[in-house]
Amino acid sequence: MKAHEAVMEWVTEELRSGRLHIGDHLPGERALAETLQVSRSSLREALRVLEALGTIRTATGSGPRSGTVITASPEQALTLALNLQLATSQVKHHDIYEMRLLLESWAAEHSDPARGDWDGASRLLDRMDEPELSVEEFLALDAEFHVLLSLAANNPLTSTLMDALRISIADHTLQRAQSLPDWARTAQRLRAEHRSILESMRDGQRDTAVERIRAHIRGYYVETAR
Repeated sequence: MKAHEAVMEWVTEELRSGRLHIGDHLPGERALAETLQVSRSSLREALRVLEALGTIRTATGSGPRSGTVITASPEQALTLALNLQLATSQVKHHDIYEMRLLLESWAAEHSDPARGDWDGASRLLDRMDEPELSVEEFLALDAEFHVLLSLAANNPLTSTLMDALRISIADHTLQRAQSLPDWARTAQRLRAEHRSILESMRDGQRDTAVERIRAHIRGYYVETAR
């Protein structure tokens, strides 16, 4: 077993047993190396891997925020993997489009109005109404809005996947925006569609929300296919 796999297995077991929790500090380097029976150099390499994966956060200095802390942010690793897949053209625009339809439709169908952060979603839409926003800023907020809506489904895996997709969605929509002859008109339509999606989810109209989300995602994909 590689060193980072041994550390990951140990952290997983400690979390599962309740001996460790998110936000707890890992033991010191020497103690952990002895516990896992790995060299300290191998342990340092393993910790760097786990930090890149979003499992831990390390900080030097003193105080409660220093040391190695368990963060468990799997979306960081998923985001890195997705961006690498996109960079090597293993994931196409159509793949992101299909995954969005799948995840966002499911999230809307299983959304609970009592769990949605509708005020937060409204604030995002208000920011998207600002006329001086660039296309890049608008679409970054657009992706954040869709991630926030997915939280209402109360499925941590769905929201984690959506959060991991957030940067890919923003990049995907930005690249396709280059084919639009009139961005201002498209942005106006997107704003109206966002408001209607938010209204239906907030009111518990799940079927309507699913229809509107699917039409919204499909409409942008078709419009930017030129």
